[in-house]
Amino acid sequence: MSQRQVLQVFEQYQRARTQFVQAVAELSARPQNAETLRSAGVMSLLRPLLLDVVPTIQQTAALALGRLANYNDDLAEAVVKGDILPQLVCSLSEQNRFYKKAAAFVLRAVGKHSPQLAQAVVQCGALETLAICLEDFDPGVKEAAAWALGYIARHNSELSQAVVDAGAVPLLVLCIQEPEIALKRIAASTLSDISKHSPELAQTVVDAGAIAHLAQMILNPDAKLKRQVLSALSQIAKHSVDLAELVVEAEIFPVVLTCLKDSDEYVKKNGATLIREIAKHTPELSQFIVNAGGVAAVIDCIGSCRGTVRLPGIMMLGYVAAHSENLSMAVIVSKGIPPLCTCLVEEQEDHIKAAAAWALGQVGRHTPEHARAVAVANVLPTLLSMYMDTHSSEDLQVKTKRALKNILQKCTYLPALEPLLHDAPPNIMKHIVGQFSKVLPHDSKARRLFVTTGGLKKVQEIKAEPGSLLQEYINTINNCFPEEIVRYYSPGYSEILLERVENYQPVL
Repeated sequence: MSQRQVLQVFEQYQRARTQFVQAVAELSARPQNAETLRSAGVMSLLRPLLLDVVPTIQQTAALALGRLANYNDDLAEAVVKGDILPQLVCSLSEQNRFYKKAAAFVLRAVGKHSPQLAQAVVQCGALETLAICLEDFDPGVKEAAAWALGYIARHNSELSQAVVDAGAVPLLVLCIQEPEIALKRIAASTLSDISKHSPELAQTVVDAGAIAHLAQMILNPDAKLKRQVLSALSQIAKHSVDLAELVVEAEIFPVVLTCLKDSDEYVKKNGATLIREIAKHTPELSQFIVNAGGVAAVIDCIGSCRGTVRLPGIMMLGYVAAHSENLSMAVIVSKGIPPLCTCLVEEQEDHIKAAAAWALGQVGRHTPEHARAVAVANVLPTLLSMYMDTHSSEDLQVKTKRALKNILQKCTYLPALEPLLHDAPPNIMKHIVGQFSKVLPHDSKARRLFVTTGGLKKVQEIKAEPGSLLQEYINTINNCFPEEIVRYYSPGYSEILLERVENYQPVL
């Protein structure tokens, strides 16, 4: 047998391996094939091909494994059980850029499903190798490594800490300074995933100098990059006053307000989230946002969008209003109540309605003036009907009840309270009647109106427990009127009159 014939056998075997691995990679691109491939034992067949002498076969085998592991946690589990990860990690540091990208893709595909699978990636020593890939010359390798690290870090603070311990954070901060937009996006997203779990992890990101570089990118024209940058700054600012102040000191105002007018819904949402995370901490930070025009900008934003995009803006207004009378008045003066009422009525999702109810409660809870501003928007009947609606979620019922209580306890504007007398359940009724009992003794015009609009009649019909707070309020109200008027409007009084007519002996 000649040398040529011998070599031909090897060439045929190589062609067969190439054809096989390419066919498997193509089949694994379609989800419907995943289970069939697994049943046919594809994992154990691909594993030796990761160490093939031909680089393209190695890369294609890794790509196929990544695609399969990406579909569900069972397939990812099969990759872990097949002892494939140590092999990938071992080759990651030695192979060319194409293989590195494919191997990082497999690690990401396995790690994304659950903390347990991400832990398996960590245990095989992948993090240090992925961190080294962040220094690679090729931007695509950096991007693949940053992506894998982000998917591991996002699960919990322990995994995030492992990514930090591998030395990834300073390198990710260098990545956000690279010219490639895709790399900037992934690096910013990974910094966001690391920062979100705890103040300590966020502080690590801050110490690496991330805030200044992130803040510079708020005006970048790329919408997907802006989303990630705003998200990362939010995840840093949310933890503490100190971290929020560091974000503010990076001079993000007023430039961040332009994001609220962005055509991309997620940029709007993440911009409003960042402002909310800063505003919630202290009255001083809220006042700073008010002075920068932030409240007016958020109100415009709520008015111009729909659905969950509105949520962070609604909550931001609630946080600002909750801090103090003056800040609540800033929300009222900036015409914040009508859009909040619109959200309460228009939105389909109960959690958005609940947020709007909560925010209105925060605006109205300070003084009679604040409560009146909310009451004149005719919001009290809406809150009441949502509270009493059996289809409302438990959270919505709790929030509407609390908002009603907050507003009612300060509201002295009786025309807004009157309609509620006819529908309110006893636990809300006591607050309404309580307000009437405070105002009527000092206002003769209000007393007259209370009679003519049927308020006094309604109060007589209320069945209160003797000695209860509600009964005390009713007694206070009744003491504001002559006894015969109270009697006249009491239930059953007309029957007593008719009886007297029947029994009356005419005087001839």
